[in-house]
Amino acid sequence: VQLQASGGGLVEAGGSLRLSCAASGLTFSLYTVGWFRLTPMKGRELVAAISYRDRTTYYSDSVKGRFTISRDNANNMMYLQMNTLKPEDTGVYSCATSGRSRARDFYEFDSWGQGTQVTVSS
Repeated sequence: VQLQASGGGLVEAGGSLRLSCAASGLTFSLYTVGWFRLTPMKGRELVAAISYRDRTTYYSDSVKGRFTISRDNANNMMYLQMNTLKPEDTGVYSCATSGRSRARDFYEFDSWGQGTQVTVSS
């Protein structure tokens, strides 16, 4: 399994970024996908996930209403649209997949992409 994340960068507070993750080596439609971020303050945190079974979405309280996760099963892609970015959103964002429909903890995700850095300046 290979997951390739892209789209990170430097943005001013209030700006937007869209992260993408290309997946290969798996039947993508059968996996829940999620975006984690790693920050010095909170460590590794699941910010968003979307279930393979019914496309139910999960968002952490810190990003709810600002971030949107989506998936394109036909093209084995997942996305994270990040709007109204804040300095506290700064971190390394990684995409991950899980065979569990309601995966929420990092140990439930079995494949990980390399991280992409998101830096939000104040």
